[in-house]
Amino acid sequence: MNTLSAAWSWLTSAAHWSGPDGIWHRLGEHLFLTVVCLALSSAVALPVALVLGHLGRGGALAVNVSNAGRAVPTFAVLVLLLLTPIGTYGDWPTIIALVLFAIPPLLTNAYVGIRGVDRDVVQAARGMGMTGGQLLRRVEVPLALPLILTGVRIAAVQLVATATLAALVGGGGLGRIITAGFNLADTAQVVAGAVLVAVFALLVEAVFETVRRLSPRWAREGAG
Repeated sequence: MNTLSAAWSWLTSAAHWSGPDGIWHRLGEHLFLTVVCLALSSAVALPVALVLGHLGRGGALAVNVSNAGRAVPTFAVLVLLLLTPIGTYGDWPTIIALVLFAIPPLLTNAYVGIRGVDRDVVQAARGMGMTGGQLLRRVEVPLALPLILTGVRIAAVQLVATATLAALVGGGGLGRIITAGFNLADTAQVVAGAVLVAVFALLVEAVFETVRRLSPRWAREGAG
């Protein structure tokens, strides 16, 4: 039996889908970790990007600094965090490492989206007496929404793929299936785990694309 056939047999075995080490449980852990990290990274990156984009000051520096962070491997950040007192707080080293990993696409897309809003539209809104906050909420964010959501989609898909690192430090998620396969020298299980992660990432991509297609035209095209 070749590796792909063995992986398919592993995936189609009912015994591998139930229980605390089963696929459904690991998938739930992976989804929870992804959602938490996406929510935290959005809470950090989006307000900063929107404000800096609105003000037009300091944004380029913030984007360059965040993008420079991409050069540091997430696993290296995770290992360094484990060597600090944070390493004693359960899943927090993994969460922090993943949040830092997700910030660059969120920050960059949101900032570029706000700065890309037609300046004539912005000036017209100011001429109507809108305050800075009103201008940001009613004009700039709606017009920049397509790029903002693109950043969220990119971050979500990247988190799904990278959250497998949690298994290397004893965390949950689909990565545990892969690491267990390595420990057992079970190539079929390793391949099955990798397939599950890839399919999950594609499903997340499909969900965002479906939401985009079903959203109002202004939310899909922005100023375009």
